[in-house]
Amino acid sequence: MKIRPLGIEGAWEVSPRQHGDPRGLFLEWYRFDRLAEAVGHPLRLAQANLSVSARDVVRGIHFADVPPGQAKYVTCVRGAVLDVVVDLRVGSPTFGRWESVRLDDADRRAVYLAEGLGHGVCALTGDATLSYLCSATYNPSGERVVHPLDEELGIEWPPEVPLLSARDAAAPTLALALAAGVLPEYATCRDYAAALGAGAHSGLV
Repeated sequence: MKIRPLGIEGAWEVSPRQHGDPRGLFLEWYRFDRLAEAVGHPLRLAQANLSVSARDVVRGIHFADVPPGQAKYVTCVRGAVLDVVVDLRVGSPTFGRWESVRLDDADRRAVYLAEGLGHGVCALTGDATLSYLCSATYNPSGERVVHPLDEELGIEWPPEVPLLSARDAAAPTLALALAAGVLPEYATCRDYAAALGAGAHSGLV
């Protein structure tokens, strides 16, 4: 597989090599050793999720308090989505910037995003199905959201009228989240990643 860093620190695109013949195909969609080599520490697998979305559904922008945050390794096993990574880390050189990757069941790419980054998706097909590997279990008290249609972020979602959950539709803008002090700090996220790397080298992770 090929692992390429995105323009936002802590985010990578993973492109697997597919082996096909008349019977079908085979690929490695996740390799802990290859990912750890790129990221600097292994992904601690704590929870795996599936989400299924109707066409034009937008989910996000979701993130979790750091520590522990929630790193994610995301791939699309059916249909297609636009996967969006947003830098919500206060003090980051790319704070407020977003980047997108198309994930689908043809190229079968994946995206890894580190703790502290925001994540959103838009379903480009019906029954778009995502598989998530997560570094931490779901913790409602530490889960946060920024409005996906915030004009300051300016994310270019494909549908003219995105379909949002009630929670996402009521989410604060980036400016309001910043004022409320709920966004992760860049320095805290970097220190946390460094601790994970140190723990990996000492055999604690």
